[in-house]
Amino acid sequence: MTLLVGVVEGDPPSRDVLASRPDVRYVFIDPGSPPPAEAAAAEALLIWNVRSGYLRDHWRDFTRLRWVHAGTAGVERVLFPELATSDVVLTNSRYVFDEALAEYTIGLILALSKDFQTTLRHQSEHRWVQRETETLSGKNVVMVGVGPIARRTAQIARALGMSVRGIGRTARRGDPDFGDIVAAGALRAAFVDADYVIMVLPSTPETAGLVDARAIAELRPTARLINVGRGSTLDQGALCAALRDGRLAGAALDVMTPEPLPADSPLWEVPNLIISPHMSGDHAGWQRDIAELFTSNLERFLQGEPLLNVVDKTLGYAPSEHA
Repeated sequence: MTLLVGVVEGDPPSRDVLASRPDVRYVFIDPGSPPPAEAAAAEALLIWNVRSGYLRDHWRDFTRLRWVHAGTAGVERVLFPELATSDVVLTNSRYVFDEALAEYTIGLILALSKDFQTTLRHQSEHRWVQRETETLSGKNVVMVGVGPIARRTAQIARALGMSVRGIGRTARRGDPDFGDIVAAGALRAAFVDADYVIMVLPSTPETAGLVDARAIAELRPTARLINVGRGSTLDQGALCAALRDGRLAGAALDVMTPEPLPADSPLWEVPNLIISPHMSGDHAGWQRDIAELFTSNLERFLQGEPLLNVVDKTLGYAPSEHA
């Protein structure tokens, strides 16, 4: 029998990167339109952009669905109650974005430590102003979140001579990349001597507002904070107040609330803050990488084998061995 797979694609279309096979038929679905009648028989669904809420809006149209793959690492937009309580298996695109996200995060650390914002401003003003900047070697990094993206970031940070600690769901000692990991309940104590706080958390009820005003208040005035996880995990207002008051040396947000950030948001004017539009994981070839992951899982699905990157719906993410 031929497996019918629905593909909710956008622009550019994804059909060219999905390998054809005789036992699979793809139905390509415009995210701006209701699913075609033939899509009701789809047993598997690939959704490239879960932010659209397409599956939530058309959940009842897919009557034979058994598996959904999200073309993202975060799945909070697709974990609506009907899917969360159903028998439909949800997988994500974990690992596809790890290297790009880690490199981007290290780039933000360098941009903050070397004060590239001032350098670029002086360039635009045609001003030749020499000054000292900081080194990274010996600085303390606290990773809030210890999943695959955080792990790769920690590895690169260590290669630069930085000292790394992790904050995870449970405490453990002797991790090869994070050293001693402390539980989230010890977060404020871990912030006291941090030079850099790197947030790489998924959006779940447990992580909502985890880094709050009290945690930010524990940071030294020379510290810097970077969030490449989800905006809901950070008290954005408290961070901005600390930057405006000079109680924090700098910050970088690749994720925030709301997204997209409105043009008239006061966040754009916060001093010593770098804002980027949720692009830290975007890299050339990402679509083909996701297609390869999906195709690999598709083979497993057809053979009745366990799928890769299965999301634990109670946790809100796909747990890894070391998370």
